[in-house]
Amino acid sequence: MLLSPAGVDALRTALTRADYTSNGIATRLGPQATGGVARNDFRAALRATEDRDPLGTLIRVFICEQTEPEAAVAAALAPLPLDEALAGGLVERHGDGLRMGLDLEPYGDDWWVLADVPASARPGRPLHSEHVLGIGGATQTLIGATVRRPVETALDLGTGSGVQALHLATHARRVTATDLSERALRFAATTAALNGQDWELLRGDMVAPVAGRRFDLVVSNPPFVVGPGTTTHVYRDSGRVGDAIGAELAAAAPDLLTEGGTMQYLANWVHVAGEDWGDRVAGWFAGTGLDAWVVQREVADPMAYVNLWLTDVGEAHDPQRMAAWLDWFDAHKVEAIGFGIVSLRRSGHDDPMVRVEDLRQRVEPPMGDRVAAWFDRQDFLRVRDTDALLAERYRAADGLQLRQEATMGDEGWAVDRQVLAMPHGLRWTEEVDPLVLALVGGADGRLALRDQLALLAAAHDVAPEELAEAAGPIVAHLVERGFIEPVTG
Repeated sequence: MLLSPAGVDALRTALTRADYTSNGIATRLGPQATGGVARNDFRAALRATEDRDPLGTLIRVFICEQTEPEAAVAAALAPLPLDEALAGGLVERHGDGLRMGLDLEPYGDDWWVLADVPASARPGRPLHSEHVLGIGGATQTLIGATVRRPVETALDLGTGSGVQALHLATHARRVTATDLSERALRFAATTAALNGQDWELLRGDMVAPVAGRRFDLVVSNPPFVVGPGTTTHVYRDSGRVGDAIGAELAAAAPDLLTEGGTMQYLANWVHVAGEDWGDRVAGWFAGTGLDAWVVQREVADPMAYVNLWLTDVGEAHDPQRMAAWLDWFDAHKVEAIGFGIVSLRRSGHDDPMVRVEDLRQRVEPPMGDRVAAWFDRQDFLRVRDTDALLAERYRAADGLQLRQEATMGDEGWAVDRQVLAMPHGLRWTEEVDPLVLALVGGADGRLALRDQLALLAAAHDVAPEELAEAAGPIVAHLVERGFIEPVTG
């Protein structure tokens, strides 16, 4: 750990006593100053903490990135000895006072996370090669996407500061976390101890430390950045060429998961000229026997991508590094880079479902609930042939909307396009023809679908058996998307 066990206990006492929590800080600062902090505008927050009581001093040092008098910082951290706080890197001397040496972030209702100070807070200072990230956008994406059902065992691959493991511990009886970086494991151990949690921490590259073991849930925010395989920062660079880390995790998943187990990780993948990116990513799961749902949430062009990651580590003004990276993209005909979430499940069935698709729209949180529901729908569909699907009763999803586009003509409005839209959940939209619209509109949960189709067949002068045969794949698609839901009981 970064501090001794007694030092961790003392730091927890100091933070609790000062009410240095998300709620405590928001109450102290008020909505205006809190909003300003979110935009890196600290002016109102500094005015609200001018008295430099313990909470005010902690806010000024760790939230507003200020240098404060040594006596005030020592008082705010007490009973943690200042010498140990300095030795552990929590604070550091700067000018005639002390400033934060590490990022000590209140998180959730009553958690704290220790991480390295981000590059933006130390302009001009290169990041440590084993820089440990705090709570960034990718971290929050995986947190939101993780299925939060109770499990016995959970694994966090590449734990970093331990944020994912914190969440896993809320619904897993035993948590294991790995990281290649010994430094990162010290951060994770400190985060765990500070929050009163106990994780198994193992050092090694990705799945190597847990070879031969299986888990009910595996999550990973790996070093997924795509490039020529150069490694300068372990949180970002895997050492694998291109997007190989995503394929490697997919290949490892069958041996990591218990029956019914789930693995979820973030990944980048390349869009190569002349190739379908979806086919490329789907190929990662060939032969695994796993259900796979991959959603692409963002796409960046190579220039924007390289700029993003060079800025992330403070290398934005390194033209040679940028040129080498862009040359690699050019040489491999990379037109764009996708970012998304991979969710895998060991269902035990011989006919795994692999679905790779764009999902750029804003999703109703938490995404993890949407992932769990998608797998549930696959279970429903997998064991039902067309006859069984038609024997079920269905109802339209709550709040389902119909949007129409029409053109004014000589005889009035003529409908050109009809779209079903889900205002909740995954917020899918789907263009439908009149027959499908009638099917969904009649799904009120009272009639079996076969009986509903018989009424539609009569109304549209279509043979019932022909309509039933055509309806099978359409109904399966509507169920998978969540436009209609089976009625139980």
